[in-house]
Amino acid sequence: MKVLLINGSPHTSGCTYTALSEVASTLNAHGIETEILHVGVRPVISCQACGLCKKEHRCIHNDIVNLIIEKAEEADGFIFGSPVHYAAASGAMTTVMDRVLYAGSPAFAYKPAAVVVSARRGGCSATYDQLNKYIGISRMIAVPSQYWNMVHGATAEDVARDEEGLQTMRTIGRNMAWLLRLLENGKKSGIPMPDDEPVIRTNFIR
Repeated sequence: MKVLLINGSPHTSGCTYTALSEVASTLNAHGIETEILHVGVRPVISCQACGLCKKEHRCIHNDIVNLIIEKAEEADGFIFGSPVHYAAASGAMTTVMDRVLYAGSPAFAYKPAAVVVSARRGGCSATYDQLNKYIGISRMIAVPSQYWNMVHGATAEDVARDEEGLQTMRTIGRNMAWLLRLLENGKKSGIPMPDDEPVIRTNFIR
């Protein structure tokens, strides 16, 4: 089993990475393979609303978004991490989430997922709420922890001293490993996946 962790920070070894690494280490200790994928600093184009991704489940812009979708098809669970920028997820992370989950939603449905956010001081709750909406609309299974999934610090060294925050990350890892095993055993027992109804879309203005 494998969990894919997405680092939405421009810093490959900063605060968000430190939080994700704590989750990854816990998953590894429970026999779960992990990979941390960095969004990085390269420009990520926003969704063009062209709709061409609906057939192939790939975006026409062949960048990190398609790489994430490709890896997601083989992954069993996900952790989405972002720093707080202006009380919201980073712009790159928001753009990536918009395109990844619109184009590649089948690769994520019914798989466990959690959100991790980091901030120097404030805005964590708003960012946490923002990113969790992606989990809900994409039919993923939200993995809980003991507190809202956040760490605090201006540097990676600060985050390493956030004892409660790091414990929250470890709890995510343990809960994710537990849920992955439950799902695996459920499949082995022959429990079928849910039947999806055709999507109904209603407009408020007719």
